[in-house]
Amino acid sequence: MKKTKIIFWVTTIIIFLMEGVIPAFTSQTELAKEGIRHLGYPSYFGNALVVFKVLGGLALVIPLVSRRIKEWAYAGFAFDFIFASISHGAIDGMDFQTFFPLIFLVLLVISYIAYHKINAVSLTSSFSPVSQQPLCYTPSTTA
Repeated sequence: MKKTKIIFWVTTIIIFLMEGVIPAFTSQTELAKEGIRHLGYPSYFGNALVVFKVLGGLALVIPLVSRRIKEWAYAGFAFDFIFASISHGAIDGMDFQTFFPLIFLVLLVISYIAYHKINAVSLTSSFSPVSQQPLCYTPSTTA
């Protein structure tokens, strides 16, 4: 379990830094704006993308965020990486920029699998094997 948590946090923090923190600080640079223009996207698309990347990154690293929101964040990042790879491939041909997002997609998948392993263990350990009730379950005293 400890190994799974380490794998989860390392991969998730890498995704958070590369997709949440760095874009937040660099999105308004001329290089970032030119990158969006080069791919044929309107300038406002880059701003919207950064907002959702930051929110998705926060959703992945904040433990109190609901599982459903985390699932949406994982899905959003998966779409982001896949379409980034397609965009670069369509505009620039097959080069490193085409495959770079797929490296992060692999990290995302590893994070996702580890997340579900951790939650599967925490769900099964929170139930009593006899009654299948949560261990903190107390029956009502009013009849």
